[in-house]
Amino acid sequence: MKKLLILLFALLLISFKGIYAQNFEKVKIKPAGETAAKVDTVTFASGCFWCIEAKFSQLKGVQKVTSGYTGGYVKNPTYEQVSSGTTGHAEAANIIYDPSVISYDELLEAFFLSHDPTQLNRQGNDVGTQYRSAIFYHNAYQRERAEYYIDQLTEQHIYSNAIVTEVKPFTTFYDAERYHQEYYKKNPYREYCRYVIQPELEKFKKIFKNKLK
Repeated sequence: MKKLLILLFALLLISFKGIYAQNFEKVKIKPAGETAAKVDTVTFASGCFWCIEAKFSQLKGVQKVTSGYTGGYVKNPTYEQVSSGTTGHAEAANIIYDPSVISYDELLEAFFLSHDPTQLNRQGNDVGTQYRSAIFYHNAYQRERAEYYIDQLTEQHIYSNAIVTEVKPFTTFYDAERYHQEYYKKNPYREYCRYVIQPELEKFKKIFKNKLK
């Protein structure tokens, strides 16, 4: 029964993203200039960090993705502590990328298409503030673009429900335990990887097929 529920959820998620991927093609968002830095960092939270890492590591220009915890008030939290929902932290990913290959705007597009930003404190069956949707900006440029992007998606009614993605300043990022890093790559046959991450990843690859490594 558990496997069936996971599979049904995965199929519904694929359908949901297919609909909004089509709507995204109609979005007109004015591009902005990128920073002159050789590499830059973005920090996204959009549910389970295993999923974030698996998807964003596929994109050209992304050099490293690290799973971890941020946005809370407990120092050096463990996975068990964060999973309890009492630390204020979200499961997140630090993404180091080359702006000359992939822009921050393109990463924002991938962020919004890789999860449901209208679900409050959850993604599918993963429930709790640790699974919230959030962008932790590193500078004023990132904040401006994130807020502008959300405004445009809202004005153009891409989603039937309100976007609940938080836009918060980046503070401290704590790397998750070693076994969480590259989790999908190391554990492709685990139940969660097969029935949730894999179908999401395949859909992500189809949407961003021209931007894959």
